[in-house]
Amino acid sequence: MDPACKKLYNIEQVYDVQTVKSVKDYYGKVIKTNKDLKTGACCTEEPIPANIEAIIKDIHPKVLSRYYGCGSPFPPALEGKTVLDLGSGSGRDCFILSKLVGPNGKVIGVDMTDEQLEIANSYISYHTDRFGYDKPNVIFKKGYIEDLQSIGIEDESIDVVVSNGVLNLSTNKRNVYSEIFRVLKSGGELYFSDVFSGSRIPESLVKDPILYGECLSGALYIEDFRRLITSLGYPDYRTIINRKIDIKDSEIKQKIGIIDFYSITIRTFKVPLEDRSEDYGQVAVYKGNIEDKFVLDNHHVFKINDQVPICGNTSAMLQKTRYADYFDIIGESVHYGLFKSSG
Repeated sequence: MDPACKKLYNIEQVYDVQTVKSVKDYYGKVIKTNKDLKTGACCTEEPIPANIEAIIKDIHPKVLSRYYGCGSPFPPALEGKTVLDLGSGSGRDCFILSKLVGPNGKVIGVDMTDEQLEIANSYISYHTDRFGYDKPNVIFKKGYIEDLQSIGIEDESIDVVVSNGVLNLSTNKRNVYSEIFRVLKSGGELYFSDVFSGSRIPESLVKDPILYGECLSGALYIEDFRRLITSLGYPDYRTIINRKIDIKDSEIKQKIGIIDFYSITIRTFKVPLEDRSEDYGQVAVYKGNIEDKFVLDNHHVFKINDQVPICGNTSAMLQKTRYADYFDIIGESVHYGLFKSSG
């Protein structure tokens, strides 16, 4: 990658000790509950699936009060899987995942903030008992999401990586995404919600500790996110939900100016992908057994037994991942050129 390009869209900053300290202080000392937040960037405003809502009722109120996520990053078919939550905070999402993976699955939460980790660890036994498990299936590790190796997360050891409103807080996005694809198993999934910007953010705003702590000025321009994961070998990601963030605080709104921010839930997979949607004459048939309909992204919704034409990348996402058991892919791999889709 052209060094000038790296500098332009700010994905490889030198590890910024001051910013890291500022974020730790913001989430450990400045804000005590989610009611202290100044914007809606770190609040989930999208509809929460009914099965997740049911689990949330079993989560301890103290854990919920320190939740600062922006989405609902819980993909289906997690039973028995190993899931890694980056920036796990007070543990709210990890405890939801604990229920979703079941007693034979495993959830690893990683966070750098002592105060958040203290709360998360305090309620492991509570949720183990609440879910009726003989032993905990959740562990929390103190560490940095840019360096998972130093806390013992091994190569190709994780089935699914999730994160909720945290990746924007990293000062080295390239390291974060490199680590994600290192630890994912072949066929593994990255499924996360985060804050993205509609244009590149000036350096003066990046240095503002309030804007950074509120998950705004550390946000990647969405096109730079695309360029980043493409440079790592994963040129196709899928958007599930894209919500514009309404910034109501007048002081913050004035600082930000014309920059738009979005809470976006995204998925991609550790499978071979092409940089364009190519047509191989294939059709996918969803067999069910997960839910009534399977939502791959906001352009691909599969109903049971419907025959849906798909591109080669979609075929790989359905055939070479844990979703393979739920789909039949019909058609020979004959190339017909670019895939023509209304999406």
